[in-house]
Amino acid sequence: MSQTPSDAPTFMLHPRKPKLSLPLGACDAHVHVFGPGKHFPYAPRQGATPADAPKERLFALHDFLGISRCLIVHTAAHGTDNSVTADALAAKGGSYRGVALLRTDVSDAELKRLDAAGFRGARFHYMPHLEQAATIDEAIAFGARLADLGWHLQIHMAPELIAELAPAIHRAPVPVVIDHMGRVDASLGLDQPAFRALLHLLRDRNVCVKVSGADRISRQGPPYADAVPFARKLVAEFGDRCVWGLDWPHPNHRGPIPDDGELADLIAEIAPTEMLRKMLLVDNPQRLYRFAVESAP
Repeated sequence: MSQTPSDAPTFMLHPRKPKLSLPLGACDAHVHVFGPGKHFPYAPRQGATPADAPKERLFALHDFLGISRCLIVHTAAHGTDNSVTADALAAKGGSYRGVALLRTDVSDAELKRLDAAGFRGARFHYMPHLEQAATIDEAIAFGARLADLGWHLQIHMAPELIAELAPAIHRAPVPVVIDHMGRVDASLGLDQPAFRALLHLLRDRNVCVKVSGADRISRQGPPYADAVPFARKLVAEFGDRCVWGLDWPHPNHRGPIPDDGELADLIAEIAPTEMLRKMLLVDNPQRLYRFAVESAP
């Protein structure tokens, strides 16, 4: 398929310094790396080629924000070739982990290779703009192959699908992490059916959720005040199963490019006590992604 080159970054080159000091060992549990395309070709697809957002940019951002641990979620822009993510993990020597995009017929040898490289999960998309690699039943069945590795499943789904996919998710043999607060529409309020379905799903202690994507679920724009009550409620009720992430470099974003310093400061509203912030940013990621117990450098 033909592609149109794109030079415009989807991330802010100079975000502001956050006011909030993050705890030692804080983890950004949802980012991506894109390219550079000359070293890591993009998968053929319709539309514009993504702008490069390489590992060096990500590392510099984390240093600026005071983040020392990270989960890189492999991007669909690179297909099921997870090399660009593996390269970033190798540069960080264990303080960064990864989530892969895989076909369910991937070999056991490849799974073991990715595990040794620092991958800790596999992501499946159920969003209109992203290719579906497997049905939810196929993804859940694939989870049985991940159990021996200590991996998890990561599910990225449209909000109207939460109730429909929930019965399958309850059968998962490994932990399941739900992306971006279920992609609910903040303008519909806390009592909307999709958010009620997410809360019901989270009664299952095998299910976790990312309180990332405030900028995606907001309908008001910066500073995303309409999205904060959703994240705050999730942390208040399921604090031991929530993780947080910037979603840098904000691919497929609609509206103004988010300021990552502003997103980091939202943590103070999402998790208003030091105990909740340590759980969200340090303890939960350490357990889920199997970081070393010692403090991050």
